[in-house]
Amino acid sequence: MRVPASCLAGLILSCASSSKGPAASSPGTPSAAVPAGPADETSAKDFARKTNEDLLRLSIRSNTADWIKNTYITDDTERVAAAANDELLGYTAAAVKSAARWNGARVDPETGRMLYLLRTSSSLAAPADAARRLELTTLAARLEGLYGKGKYCRVGKCRDLEELSDLVGKSRDPKELLEAWTGWHSISREMRPLYARFVALANEGAREIGFADSGAMWRAAYDMPPESFPLEMDRLWGQVKPLYDDLHCYVRAKLQEKYGKELVKDDAPIPAHLLGNMWAQEWTKIYPLVEPYPDAAQLDVTSSMVGMGLTPERMVQLGVGFFTSIGLPEVPQSFWVRSLFQKPRDRDVVCHASAWDIDAEEDVRLKMCIKIEEEDLVTIHHEVGHIYYDLAYRKQPFLFRAGANDAFHEAIGDTIALSVTPGYLRRLRLIQQEPRDEKGLIDVQLKEALDRVAFLPFGLLIDRWRWDVFSGKVTPDRYNAAWWELRRRYQGVAAPVERTEADFDPGAKYHVPANVPYSRYFLARILQFQFHRALCKTIGFKGPLHACTINNNVKAGERLWNTLSLGASKPWQDALEAMTGEREMDAGAILEDFAPLQKWLAAQNRGRRCGF
Repeated sequence: MRVPASCLAGLILSCASSSKGPAASSPGTPSAAVPAGPADETSAKDFARKTNEDLLRLSIRSNTADWIKNTYITDDTERVAAAANDELLGYTAAAVKSAARWNGARVDPETGRMLYLLRTSSSLAAPADAARRLELTTLAARLEGLYGKGKYCRVGKCRDLEELSDLVGKSRDPKELLEAWTGWHSISREMRPLYARFVALANEGAREIGFADSGAMWRAAYDMPPESFPLEMDRLWGQVKPLYDDLHCYVRAKLQEKYGKELVKDDAPIPAHLLGNMWAQEWTKIYPLVEPYPDAAQLDVTSSMVGMGLTPERMVQLGVGFFTSIGLPEVPQSFWVRSLFQKPRDRDVVCHASAWDIDAEEDVRLKMCIKIEEEDLVTIHHEVGHIYYDLAYRKQPFLFRAGANDAFHEAIGDTIALSVTPGYLRRLRLIQQEPRDEKGLIDVQLKEALDRVAFLPFGLLIDRWRWDVFSGKVTPDRYNAAWWELRRRYQGVAAPVERTEADFDPGAKYHVPANVPYSRYFLARILQFQFHRALCKTIGFKGPLHACTINNNVKAGERLWNTLSLGASKPWQDALEAMTGEREMDAGAILEDFAPLQKWLAAQNRGRRCGF
């Protein structure tokens, strides 16, 4: 997850050039300038220049306050962050209102692009009324704070998300798993009324700038008609759904062998607490239960990491080293001083991994409570990818210091993670040898699919739920029921115990209380394979796609850097073409990568009762 300088953590995760309703500025906050005279090209340029300058100053202040709030959670830091966020929201609200002056006017392409981003690249719009705007920012800080401080306490012992997630990933006792799952999901009940009010205020702000609701505002940010965006998501999901269905059928059958058909039934969704992840979004932790050929490939990377004595900082150095190996520059020295790599013992922090661009220049940071395990090593490569994207476009005007769309930022990090192949791990001495036969390949691909393929429907459904909440199709009295209807429909996953409207299970996932749009993660899983395929063609790789790594290849690094340097200055279709030569997103690269596994899964599932 990325928190750029043009973004407000937990509020504006696409760009600080957010679409807000008109509001008075706070004391000391610069007012959005509207040059006098005709609404012509010169006045539009002057407006864009001043808006870039002001947003940069306000963004630095807001990002700094939000970093402190995330790394030192107290009531005071929440208030300070809310106040800084309110300043930014107030300014951008006035800027969006002022920008409407040039609607329909003829302006140069660069200025027109800035005005478009100013209106559409926000994840939160504030109401015009200053009191309600402050209420909105206070609610946002409170919701994220409740998540960050969340703990499940029983018999005098309290466990936070890190401890509960460890248990869910390692335990094979269904009763123990159920307690951890229900315990964590209990922390979000308090959020329910706060979230309902948050939705009402956010929608008020969105309507004031011309959108039907906040969901419509999110969908407008993809350089296509807003009504076309869900159709595009459906098209891409249709490409990959057969592969997911094959994976689901195989995994359910293996879990039946472990837990019995009384708990894991035929033709039914898989209970959410059995998949090794608190949200059942990735299934890598249950790999030992579903591994096809236990003796074929030695893939215990975590044990090797522990045996080598790797530290969190050394793991980050490995991630940075991948990027420097393809010709990208070293990260600034301040990155190593100001980042947070380990969970402090003396205070609450938001441990959710995120990359931060504080000042849109060189103050880039990683916030992550790193554990010595393979999953975190891959996550580090992903987060460092965000950092390099931030560094690549830092010479752009402020409004262009973002990804071509929000999915691009996520996809770049994951593209690099695709190069964390067995060959790459062997060069790091984290495995002794690469798989040498088909059985070893299937082991590797299944492990990868439990992460990247298993995630796809989860990445799709979170915003489907929120779009319906924002539009009013799902009302507060059906928040939880609608959530689990989508979980069953897309994932084939069900709650392990009866849930009611006293629960607020969506709030147990960080991105909901933090108001982070989630479609970006689904699209990133599509784009990363498309990017990877293009980079592998760039270096002239001739083998199967799943075996390609761009590590140590400067030619691939040059193509990557040139694309990243565009930032948001061009529509994403142009950036996609610069990287891949194609102008349409294509999930075909996923199917190409996992072709051996999909063929194997189809053979394994013959005679099984699939579907849910």
